[in-house]
Amino acid sequence: MAIARLPLTVVDCPDPGALAGFYGAMLGWKIDVSADRAAVCAESGQCISFHRVADYTPPVWPSPERPQQMHLDMIVDDLDAAEAAVTDLGATRHPQQPGTSYRVFLDPAGHPFCLCLE
Repeated sequence: MAIARLPLTVVDCPDPGALAGFYGAMLGWKIDVSADRAAVCAESGQCISFHRVADYTPPVWPSPERPQQMHLDMIVDDLDAAEAAVTDLGATRHPQQPGTSYRVFLDPAGHPFCLCLE
């Protein structure tokens, strides 16, 4: 049985609207833009969200000095149960938790991801 569902990928960037316009045009997905965030979504519900980051520095792939910059948001039914399951798999709860409807974790390689309530 799966622990989570993955309907959304989040990409940090300097201009969410511009990046949403690019991916929306490339994929033929609907574009939704707000102040510091934007998203493109398929009719099936799959989405890519773009979040504005101050002083954004783009990645230099595959350089380890400035690696890729994105994280995954996964929807769960129960935050406590999902936290226990992902930590059993090797994830670490990040010390900073800015919200109450989601929790931030690091995967075994150190990439951030969030477990979110619907």
